[in-house]
Amino acid sequence: MAQRKAAMAAAAFFALLAVASLLCAPAAAELVRLEHPAKNDGSLSLLVVGDWGRKGTYNQSRVAQQMGKVGEQLNIDFVISTGDNFYENGLTGTDDQAFEQSFTDIYTAKSLQKPWYLVLGNHDYRGDALAQLSPVLKKIDSRFICMKSFIVNAEIVNFFFVDTTPFQLKYWTHPKDDHYDWRGVAPREKYINNLLKDLDEAMKKSTAAWKIAVGHHTMRSVSDHGDTKELLQLLLPVLQANGVDFYINGHDHCLEHISSRDSPIQYFTSGGGSRAWRGFFQPNENKLKFFYDGQGFMSLQLYQDQAEFTFYDADGNILYQYSQWSLRETYLRNSYVAKE
Repeated sequence: MAQRKAAMAAAAFFALLAVASLLCAPAAAELVRLEHPAKNDGSLSLLVVGDWGRKGTYNQSRVAQQMGKVGEQLNIDFVISTGDNFYENGLTGTDDQAFEQSFTDIYTAKSLQKPWYLVLGNHDYRGDALAQLSPVLKKIDSRFICMKSFIVNAEIVNFFFVDTTPFQLKYWTHPKDDHYDWRGVAPREKYINNLLKDLDEAMKKSTAAWKIAVGHHTMRSVSDHGDTKELLQLLLPVLQANGVDFYINGHDHCLEHISSRDSPIQYFTSGGGSRAWRGFFQPNENKLKFFYDGQGFMSLQLYQDQAEFTFYDADGNILYQYSQWSLRETYLRNSYVAKE
């Protein structure tokens, strides 16, 4: 009994040290690099879903079921979540049962028992944001791989996962009744500048056939939230300077594809993982290729010289398909220069 108490006390002490180190850490965003092998033929298949964590309600379970079927058909390698993983206010801690109720117990299909690479959304930041980054959750469900910003190298493609919530100024200046967990992020300007520098450096080093950025917030959108001006001002120049092919996001609870008027970057929103049908549509000057206001998800199949996107609804019906050949050597811009 005494040994057990001593062990528990030691564990608690080191847990406090870990939390203290996070709280006192400089607001830099060093990018972790994860390796994920492609298939034997060099190709890659994956699913993308966002804005889903509602304990199966609002058709979350229905979307999950269809994801399982498509995942099996495509023999997917992994799943990407574009954030807002747990509603309404993230997790309360690593012992929050919502983790299993909204994730483990919902995405049960055999084909979905692959790694899930996740970013945080604004709703995740309203709870204990650090809980989703904790290795404790990975022990509960080994699929769950969530970080603020990181890289997944899958041979033919580099995915650059970007923590977009801190970019939105209104969350800092006008949070209303919401509380945002800015531990490890504040001060905002330093955090963002460090993140942009790290992204620029990592993207410059990338030799992959495809470069894809993933964030929660929209860069371009015709739905409720529309374009995110902070991302257009701060993040987009980095993506353009480094020849990023696609930006994939959630935040707006819809499925959409937008082709920008000012760069070759294609924008894909996959935020239909649960609650949707907002009935909001605001066309802008960008070229809208596809828009669906309901629930669903997206698949992406990548080859050395071709990318194939497909949107599905909650019944598994194919809504839209888009294919693009690699433009890698065609549209490289001038180098991005970070603020000092």
